[in-house]
Amino acid sequence: MSAGIKLVADSGSTKTEWGLLGNGEPIILKTQGVSPYFQSEEQIKAILETELVPQLPVGLTVAEVYFYGTGLAQAKNLNLVTAAIQAVWPDSHVDVHHDLMGAARALCGRTAGVANILGTGSNSCYYDGTDIVKNNPGLGYILGDEGSGAYLGRKVLQYYLYNSFDAELHDKFEYKYRTNKDEILENVYRKPLANRYLAQFTTFLSENRGHFMVENILEDSLNDFFFNHIYKYRESWTSTLHFTGGVAFTFKDIITELCDLYELSLGRILRSPISGLIEYHR
Repeated sequence: MSAGIKLVADSGSTKTEWGLLGNGEPIILKTQGVSPYFQSEEQIKAILETELVPQLPVGLTVAEVYFYGTGLAQAKNLNLVTAAIQAVWPDSHVDVHHDLMGAARALCGRTAGVANILGTGSNSCYYDGTDIVKNNPGLGYILGDEGSGAYLGRKVLQYYLYNSFDAELHDKFEYKYRTNKDEILENVYRKPLANRYLAQFTTFLSENRGHFMVENILEDSLNDFFFNHIYKYRESWTSTLHFTGGVAFTFKDIITELCDLYELSLGRILRSPISGLIEYHR
């Protein structure tokens, strides 16, 4: 591979996927996640030096780095991540953006559209092909994140704790998770990363598709996302809707049904933005 490659990153708090773009086919590498909420500049720099650099082919020059990550809507966090990357590759062009811009570019490319993230959390925007021009404010997993993994997981736990599941689902839940009310409340209200804890229960829904209670939870939760977010952009009726994230990809049949029901134009549904970002930056 010749010198002068690009690195394109899609980063969450758990993992980062890196697209390495040179003369040949793109290569995808992985490191742990980068989160400026929980990591210092030195810690982020250490992740890059110990986990990413050893995976890069020897002798190449990193000419450009395009990084899209969580928590970068705040200038302080954006500057921190930029400084960490620049410290590893001081002669490179470094361009850092919020993960919503990453989703918009991955899904829409250089065409206008409504870009939606449905993963552990949820977010959305109207993107004009260059910039994010409208963004319905996210309220986080306690007040918002409709349609997300955390939102779906919360519904599952509500059904279980309120004894709303029928006997079949109740028994399946207890056999799979072997937990109880006290342990659930401890994880939700006292331990860190409650959103990730809630999101893990989305698996219970994907494993029990076809049961009317599971279908009701999925349809109601995803419809809440449409009503509270997609409906807020008048462009939703004149532009194409695109989705990325594990929830969107796993339950794409319901998203398709909702788009048909509301007569909205559905475009791409990607599990992860990295493939679209590689296309965008090639």
